[in-house]
Amino acid sequence: MSRIGKLPVILPAGVTVEVAPDNTVRVKGPLGTLSQKVDSDIKVEVGTHTDAHTGKQETAVMVSRPTNQPRHRSLHGLYRALINNMVIGVSKGYEIKQELVGVGYKAEVKGNILEMSLGYSHDTALMLPPEIKATAVTEKKGNPIITLTSIDKQLIGQVAAKIRSLRKPEPYKGKGIKFVGETLRRKAGKSASK
Repeated sequence: MSRIGKLPVILPAGVTVEVAPDNTVRVKGPLGTLSQKVDSDIKVEVGTHTDAHTGKQETAVMVSRPTNQPRHRSLHGLYRALINNMVIGVSKGYEIKQELVGVGYKAEVKGNILEMSLGYSHDTALMLPPEIKATAVTEKKGNPIITLTSIDKQLIGQVAAKIRSLRKPEPYKGKGIKFVGETLRRKAGKSASK
């Protein structure tokens, strides 16, 4: 994990990082602001970094650890990855697409409530956090697709996992909620007796 921790987080144009005295890292960019409390042992600095190949000076965030203890080594890589995710989030954002596979499966977004028909006797409604924007599109002769967008990678992943858990894909016909591009392990059904 320490190899990841040593890498500098290059800041794209329009992204600023502030480190508060209580070791809270605040990342501000064109899409919004995110903050993360960092362990007091881990040191976070904003400075300039020279690219080894081009020799260009870039603003970067450097994360360093005080010792080589296993705890410090694991936290080093963790916080570097979290800060990198925040920088990508406020500059580009994250998007997750999910597909509803099944006859009569529907999805509709009303405000911040996602309503779905998933083959149960009742419709399922899920309240989305305000940081997540959702759209549901149903094309003719195609499966409904839910698109989630957010600047917070951790939150969007949790919400996507929660939506998938409402109707996990079954291994025989593949019915359920799956991520777009996800390959499912399929099982052969019962073979006819001779």
